[in-house]
Amino acid sequence: MLNLIYPPTCGICGEINHKYLCKKCEINLKKYEINQIKNFKNDEEKYFDYLIKLYQYKDIIRSRIIDYKFNEKSYLYKTFEKLITNNKKICSFLLNYDIILYVPMFKKHKLKRGYNQSKLIAKSLSKTLNIKIETNNLIKILDTKKQSTLTKLERQYNIKNAFYIKRPEALKNKKVILFDDIYTTGNTVNECSRVLKQAGVKEITILTLAID
Repeated sequence: MLNLIYPPTCGICGEINHKYLCKKCEINLKKYEINQIKNFKNDEEKYFDYLIKLYQYKDIIRSRIIDYKFNEKSYLYKTFEKLITNNKKICSFLLNYDIILYVPMFKKHKLKRGYNQSKLIAKSLSKTLNIKIETNNLIKILDTKKQSTLTKLERQYNIKNAFYIKRPEALKNKKVILFDDIYTTGNTVNECSRVLKQAGVKEITILTLAID
């Protein structure tokens, strides 16, 4: 009944499509695709092990992510999830992992927006890939400044000690996917990864929609 009132649409072009992503848009987005799994195991400055790069943060990808985050279009999470799960290379890699996490928001900012955009996509991924999701385990305990307003050096210090693990026993010796919508300098996911490794996580892959 709900689909009759609000029929599913492609989040890119807006045409009715029960898969939330039409074939034409999926093909058109190929020009923005990176589709790379980068190994950081030997990088002493990174606490995560792999970074999955899906798309460039530009043009239609950028505008739809902005709509999703700031223009009350939370329903777009279904299209973004399809952009990930339709990628066989990426999915085959992700299926080796035990748990999905997402970058949390500070409580008052989540209340203001009404939802955590990364959590919505992570929950949808969890269901499609049949990988357990840990909600409200990795939490943000500091109200930091917006990273986008700061210099590269300021971003690193701004996010320091901003995150906390509530239930480390649920993550010990696990292989974890950490999802965030956009990767810019990587300071936020690296700080999350630092506390995750301290909690005993075995391996971390950063999964992101777009690289800025």
